[in-house]
Amino acid sequence: MSNGHIVIGEIFGTAVLILLGGGVVAAVTLKRSKAIGAGWVAISFGWGFAVLAGAYIANGYSGGQLNPAVTLGVAIKTGQWSTVPYYLIGQIVGAMIGALLVWAAYLGQFQAHLTDPEVLASVAAPEPAPASAAASAPHADPAGPATGNTAQPGGPVLGVFSTGPEIRNPVQNLVTEAIGTFVLVLFILTEGMTKGLALNGLGILLTALVVVGIGLSLGGPTGYAINPARDLGPRIVHALLPLPNKGGSDWGYAWIPVVGPLVGAAIAGGLYRLAFT
Repeated sequence: MSNGHIVIGEIFGTAVLILLGGGVVAAVTLKRSKAIGAGWVAISFGWGFAVLAGAYIANGYSGGQLNPAVTLGVAIKTGQWSTVPYYLIGQIVGAMIGALLVWAAYLGQFQAHLTDPEVLASVAAPEPAPASAAASAPHADPAGPATGNTAQPGGPVLGVFSTGPEIRNPVQNLVTEAIGTFVLVLFILTEGMTKGLALNGLGILLTALVVVGIGLSLGGPTGYAINPARDLGPRIVHALLPLPNKGGSDWGYAWIPVVGPLVGAAIAGGLYRLAFT
């Protein structure tokens, strides 16, 4: 495959990944959505289907890696580093395009949520927190978790674009992201992604199911980015979009869903070389 094919494949595949993945979060969390309140299981399966669709679309062009952490793990396994920049370019650009498409698809819901009088009133006059909650306040996430936050109207909106921890503890958050990505990348490497070749159809399906499993089992603490492009690209878009009352983009946390997955991928790639080759 040519470098141009890699960039094009990763752009299209990652854009669809983010469109469907961010879309399910928007559907579950934003006001005036028919799926509001569908819950974490819906989000986990939605992201799994997003991986399935994006990887199938990109498979014939780039192998459908769609994730800098996967790209890193494959490069460590195969020793082929020359194509890594092309994968990264396609993934970041695709993630930003996908985030813009989510915004376009849910524009009315974003506006309805961010201008809803009930939401704005809850921010202006929040209910007093119990003593037990006050004790844990220093660790609270000001940007809100991936599925919403009543502390500010923009919390659920940021959650559509990027992840955030339920308990803000950088070490724990970093470890959680590394563990989840380790599972994903080790599975992909042992499934047969060698020498830059694409997974077969069954491999893509199984990978999507593993993503569902990671979401259900390990997604609770941080919202399981397990993909630096998935978090960074849409976070940039969130920062640029002209949405009222959207709040900040939580750049203080943004390094964790980038570094954590890369650490987990590097460990998976190194372990694969030690144990499986």
